[in-house]
This record gives sequence, C-alpha cells and structure tokens, in this order.
Amino acid sequence: MNNPVALSTPEDGTVAAPRRAAVLGIGARAALGVLLPLVLALGWEIAVGAGWASGRLLPPPSRIGAALWALAASGELWMHVEATLIRVGLGFAFGAGAGILAGALTATLPLLRWLVDPSLQALRAVPSLAWVPLFILWFGILETPKVALIAVGVFFPVYIGVAGAIASVDRKLVEVGRIFRLSKPALARRILLPAVLPATLTALRTGLGLGFLFVVAAELMGASEGLGYLLLDGQQFSKPDQILAAIISFAVVGKAADALLVALTAPLVRWQDTARETL
Repeated sequence: MNNPVALSTPEDGTVAAPRRAAVLGIGARAALGVLLPLVLALGWEIAVGAGWASGRLLPPPSRIGAALWALAASGELWMHVEATLIRVGLGFAFGAGAGILAGALTATLPLLRWLVDPSLQALRAVPSLAWVPLFILWFGILETPKVALIAVGVFFPVYIGVAGAIASVDRKLVEVGRIFRLSKPALARRILLPAVLPATLTALRTGLGLGFLFVVAAELMGASEGLGYLLLDGQQFSKPDQILAAIISFAVVGKAADALLVALTAPLVRWQDTARETL
C-alpha cells in the first residue's frame, strides 16, 4: 500500500518550494526588492558613461545621487519631505475617517445607500485637478485646500472598499451569530468586524497611495515647499536631475509610509491563515 505521507511531498519539490520561500528572511526579501532598480540604474550609468546615451534629459544615477545629496546636505530635502508628509497625513486621516463612516453607513442602511451612493459614484469620476479651482475659491491658497484635495483622493477608495467589504459578508456567518443569540454589538464585534477588516485595510493602503498622488496636484496650489513644489521648480528651471531626485524621494517616502501602515495594522489580521508569504 502506498505511503500517504509520500503523497503530500512530491518528488518535484512543488511543496518544498513555497516552504523555502516562506523562510526567506526580511533582509533577503528586501535585497531582492531592490535588485531590479539597482540593475537598471547600473545599466543606465554604464550607457551614459560609454557615450551610448547623452544623459541630458535622463541623467545617470550619479548625477541624481549628487542632486539628492546636495538637497539633503542643505536641509532642503527634509523640509520638503516634512511638508509633504504632514499634508498627506492630515488628508489621509480626514479622508479615511470619512470614507470608513460613509462606507459603513451606506452598506448597512439601504435607504441611505439608494439616496447617497449614486452621487458619490458620480463624484468619484471627477478628475483631481477639477477640484483645484473650486477649493482655491473656497479656502484660499494656504494649507486647507491642499489637505482637502488629498482627503478627497483618499475618501473614494476607502469608501468603495469598506462598503464592498460589508456588502460581501457571507450571510451564513450572520445566521450563525444569530443562532448563538449574539447581541447586535457582539455580532458586529465578533463576526462582522473580522470579516470586513482585511478588505478595509487593503482599501486604506490604496487610499494612502492615492494620497501621495493627489499631494502633487495639491502642492501646485501656491505651495512654496513640498516634494511637489520641488518637481515644479525643477521643471521651471530645466533641472531633470532635481525632478528625478524628487520622484525618487516620492517613491521612497511613499513606500516607507505604506510599510508603516502595514506594520501598524498587521496585528489586527494576525488571526488570518493565509498564504501571503508563499505566493
């Protein structure tokens, strides 16, 4: 008779490979993550150095690194990063809070959903720059319109994610809670909240990413500091190295903010038995 244990560990290693991937350390995974950008940067540096490309409009990494170092050494880079992070943080807090509240209400109250959701879906299609003149007219050109624009960008993905997560809760889970005679608060805490939490956290990550997208449009509204202003300044004075330095700063700061959000929310979904580390 065949050994049942042998059936679960095939000779071709299809089971062992995910296990090996799962035990990769954080450092090894981080090294793999930066491998592709490093290879591309090295290739472009070699191409410019060998004279195969001019590097005028797309400077080599050495020039971009020099621009970043000069901005950091003068303290100008940290000032711009701080201004951008404050705006994104405030916009994310307001937009995510409103999105969670609106999504929960429209998903649980059918009358409110029929009344409000069509208008919100229509407003979701409005381009971000279309809000700029209106917000300047309402709030002036100081910080309030910038934060409001970022909050608008964060609101819609969070709203859609929360409303969709609540609407997709399996009806059988609710029936199980009622069979055990759970009160409405207990039903929400023990069944509904765990069911919607993973999708809600994904919506928050999407909203945070859009917050960094909208901050560029926000910092075009009369800003004198911020990474978006650094981009515009580089474009006006024909400094492609500064533009790319600002883009790289956006990428690093955005990735760091996303990683921080994931780390802070990871304990909330620790109960999940998923294959995210092996896929």
